[in-house]
Amino acid sequence: MPIFEYRCVDCDHYFEELVRMSGNPRVNCPKCASKKVEKRHSVFAARADAAPSQAPTGGGCGRCGDPSGPCGM
Repeated sequence: MPIFEYRCVDCDHYFEELVRMSGNPRVNCPKCASKKVEKRHSVFAARADAAPSQAPTGGGCGRCGDPSGPCGM
């Protein structure tokens, strides 16, 4: 079961949820119990979705700005 990141539309709470792949997962906010949540791109999903031409120069993920190479994140 994969872990997905979500943001609650009502209270702006960010959280992760272990979700089964079968059917439509029903995810509620753990803080306010709202059903209005949106799936967010995780760091890993953003890396996998990035095209090679959009990869930052100098290595790394581009988030910390270290030109010397990957941070090992």
